[in-house]
This record gives sequence, C-alpha cells and structure tokens, in this order.
Amino acid sequence: MAGLLCGTKRKKQVSDLHEEGRNAINAPMLPTGTDIHPEDTLMEENAERIMLDPTSRENLKFKDLLKVLIDWINSELEEDRIIVKDLEEDCYDGQVLQKLFEELSGRKLNVAEVTQSEIGQKQKLQTVLEAVNELLRPHGWTIEWSVDSIHSKNLVAIVYLLVALAMHFQAPIRLPEHVSVQVVVIKKREGILQTALVTKELTSTTEMMMGRFERDAFDTLLDHAPDKLNVVKTSLITFVNKHLNKLNLEVTELESQFADGVYLILLMGLLEDYFVPLYNFFLTPESFEQKVHNVAFAFELMQDGGLKKPKARPEDVVNLNLKSTLRVLYNLFTNYKNSD
Repeated sequence: MAGLLCGTKRKKQVSDLHEEGRNAINAPMLPTGTDIHPEDTLMEENAERIMLDPTSRENLKFKDLLKVLIDWINSELEEDRIIVKDLEEDCYDGQVLQKLFEELSGRKLNVAEVTQSEIGQKQKLQTVLEAVNELLRPHGWTIEWSVDSIHSKNLVAIVYLLVALAMHFQAPIRLPEHVSVQVVVIKKREGILQTALVTKELTSTTEMMMGRFERDAFDTLLDHAPDKLNVVKTSLITFVNKHLNKLNLEVTELESQFADGVYLILLMGLLEDYFVPLYNFFLTPESFEQKVHNVAFAFELMQDGGLKKPKARPEDVVNLNLKSTLRVLYNLFTNYKNSD
C-alpha cells in the first residue's frame, strides 16, 4: 500500500508538472511557436524567466547584429585561435568572455583557464562579470545581464553584454541601428504562470551609441574649430608626401586619395622600409570589396609595425569619412614623424 501511495504521488507530481507546462504554453499572451518545455516551467513562487520570442530570432536585423558581433569577437581573439560560431553555445561558460575582456582591457583576470563543472563555469562568469560591471557602471550602463542569465544561454543577455563592450571599447565595427527583439517574460504568481511579451531595444542610432564615447580631438576640431582643420590636413599632407614622393607619388586630397587603400599600403612599406608584394593587395582596385581589402590589409601592416589596431573601420575610410581617415593618418604621423 505504501509503495502504491508513493507511486501515485510521483505520478501526480509529474501530472502537475505537465499541467503547469501546458498552462504556460496555452497562456493567452504567449506568442505562437514559443518552445517551452514543461520541465522548464517548474519555477519557484515569484520567480521570473525570460525567453527570446522565436519570431525575433528570425529577424534579419537581429541576425545581422549577431553576425557583426561574432565576426568582431573572432577578429579580437584570432591570436588565441578561438573561433566563435554560436553566441549562446560559445559564450555561456565564460571562457570566450574572459578572453575577450582581457584582450579589450589589457587586464589579466585571476580565473582558471579551463572549467568543465557548472560551479567552476559560474565562478569564472562571476569574476568576469564583476570586472565588466565595475568598468561599465561608472559610465551609466544599465546591467542587463547576470551570471545565471549568461550561463543559461540567454541570448538577449549575451547580446546586451557584447554590445556594451563593443561600444565602450569603441570597436571598429558598425552595429546595425534600431535592433529590437521581443522576449517572453514568464512569472509565477500564486502558483499560476503568467506570460507577457516585452520589447527589448538592443541598439539605437549610431549617433546615440557613439555619443557614449569620449569625443576625441577630431570631433572637437570639426565641430568647433573648422578653420584649424586645414592646418591639420596640411601638416598630414606634408608628412605623407615626404615619404610618398620617394615613389614619385603625391597627395593633395586626404579623403579621396587614401580611400582605396593603395597609398596607405605603400606608405606603410616606406615607413617600415620594406617592399610590399603586389600580390598581397589590389594595385588598381575597382570594387568596394577590393578597396576594403586594401585598407584592412594596411591596418594589418600597421599592427605588424607595433601600432595599435586603428579604431576606424576600413569601410569608413573607403566611404571617404574624413574623421576616420584623419585618425588613421594622425596615428601614423605621431609614430613616424621623425622617420626619414
């Protein structure tokens, strides 16, 4: 009889669990297609869980944002031979986030390199997120992530974190504007699961996002002292021509003549005193992609020469963005102004 009662109790628990799951799945406010498993809905009273709405996962702008972030991480961690393919699967254990934060901040975190256990992974995440939050909070960031949300593979929390890091460290990427997603918020109140659909804004306009950054000398120059801009441009033109004249080349317009990357590559060869093989770049680029390839290759040469990775994007230089071109050339000027 005792065994029968225990068996009946277990069956009732399972039945209650599945009933709770069905209540959540069939809730009036729950979007169609949301995949909630009954075991996922066995929540404590007043607990809350957030899930990405499946329709948002297929949003093209959201997919574009994910791709930009993945490509950025892979670029930053190339020397560590780390390749990220899926943000949820590759970021939840803290390993990638640790390496990314260390690369961006230049700060080494005191954590175990490899952690297989859930406890170890959460401890690593705790250390990483404490360092991140300590860095971002003074700049007004709202913390939209936690150890539990990241470790449970909450994609929205992971993206919030990566966008914040990319913006804070002025990553040389262009984040898609106005990316919003809908999330399903599941709450348990008085034993009943309640659901609601909430919109989360992941990115705003480029101007507003860039507004979080400290404005540099070129922003001030262009906004408040345009009369002095010509003085700066003249100094940079004098500097580049001092070297390009050795190849019988001359620059008169900074924006346009560096936009295809050819002069940047040749200039780096002259500054570092080596010949750049012609098969490494397009000498007469025709397409936008070929020009971007050239500028990106010039950036690689700069890094090989010991310079920091330019904060400008190759695409911005190709698109004749004056501030981006000035930043790149001024970086060369400050490092090689005494070179013959």
